[in-house]
Amino acid sequence: MRELVRSFGAGLTTVFFAAVLIWALMLIILPQLTMLEKALTKPLRQLDSSIAGGLERDAADCANILGQYAEPAEPATSAGGLAVPSASGMAVPSMSGMASPTLNSAAQRPYILQCDRSTTRRQMVRDAGEAAFLGQEYGLPALSVSAEAPLEKQIATAREIEALAAGLYVRLLAAEASQSQLGLDNFVTIGKPVLIPRSAEAQAISDADLSSKVLTLIGLRYTQDGEAYQRIGLETLTRTLFFAICATLLALVVCYPIAYKVALATPPEKAVWLMLGLIIPYAIVELMRIYAWTAIIDTRGLINAALLWAGAISEPIQFKRSALTVFVVIVYTYVLFMVFPIYNVMSTLDRNQIEAARDLGASARKLHWRIVIPHSKPGIAVGCIATFMLAAGAFSVPRIISRGLQSEWFSQTIYNKFFEVNNSNVGAAYSLAYTVICFVIVGLFMWIMRTRLKDFARVQ
Repeated sequence: MRELVRSFGAGLTTVFFAAVLIWALMLIILPQLTMLEKALTKPLRQLDSSIAGGLERDAADCANILGQYAEPAEPATSAGGLAVPSASGMAVPSMSGMASPTLNSAAQRPYILQCDRSTTRRQMVRDAGEAAFLGQEYGLPALSVSAEAPLEKQIATAREIEALAAGLYVRLLAAEASQSQLGLDNFVTIGKPVLIPRSAEAQAISDADLSSKVLTLIGLRYTQDGEAYQRIGLETLTRTLFFAICATLLALVVCYPIAYKVALATPPEKAVWLMLGLIIPYAIVELMRIYAWTAIIDTRGLINAALLWAGAISEPIQFKRSALTVFVVIVYTYVLFMVFPIYNVMSTLDRNQIEAARDLGASARKLHWRIVIPHSKPGIAVGCIATFMLAAGAFSVPRIISRGLQSEWFSQTIYNKFFEVNNSNVGAAYSLAYTVICFVIVGLFMWIMRTRLKDFARVQ
């Protein structure tokens, strides 16, 4: 601090720290607090009031649709069919898009989705193994819209259910407003087991698979009462972390010799050209580089075309189904984040030490193990941490390269929770849990490498 004040003055130093504080507050602290609040809040769709409100809307839609059958209407060429909610939230008859002809009281109406859901026996969200229904829980009469009842009776029943649900919705909203909705339920869903319906043959095939045996051994899959269960969230998390670690190790194996070659084993004038050869391809946008790989690994891509032309294979290789392909593309995408830290530290090593070790008869293995690697340890640690975090959070690479033909990565699961199933509360819990786990792995790695934060200054 004193050095900064002495170098830049008190005013400029104050402005710098204020800018850093505002940046940390706006881009790190406040967003994470918002995510934490969302992660601890029970999703609205799981609240009892939300279920009562849904019943009210379904009953109202059912009565409105049935009212169209009861009113005189222009003859239609086809009868109405399944009714579904429209974009505005109102239900409209499907198929013909027009109101059906008037039905007499004895006629049976066609299937209407909202009427089928208009029942006080509406299942509520409870813990696994616990079943509860809206009517039983809050003392509502057992009512449902029967398709066999006269049309007037169906409309009257739907209106009665609507009124009961509306009153219950108001009472539940008032009760829930005075109760805390915070909890750890969203985090618990990561490890919640899910029933996987399988035939006996499919279960036997799954049990024989090596990966399934490993997942069963660590408790992510199990069989109970003849039914198969999987902890899908935890399984995806474990698989993603394992893949990210494998991609990091592969990147280290590939990048360490490159960094050594550029930093120590090449004359300085030639090292410049090698560095340019590494940097120039990365002037292209990352997404374009990933899509370029699809032309290489496609069924009719460059690799398969060359192998078929050479007669090495008779059928194209399905690279999109191989996890190794994703590893290779991740290494290619983030190679600079591994190379540069190692190169920066290696370049500070005195070449005389290498020459002295060789003069004393050190083999290449001992040369690297006792001189180069200990000196490059901070660069290796920074490179591995950066590559691991990028690989663990990779979204575009596994999504584009696998095209849905491989198991999804945890980043894709988080995306699906936020945007595909519109369950941002669970998505926020998954995101925070994933961040904490990655930080723990990074901290464990730093402890194993005996690397401290101040050692990272050597990388600059």
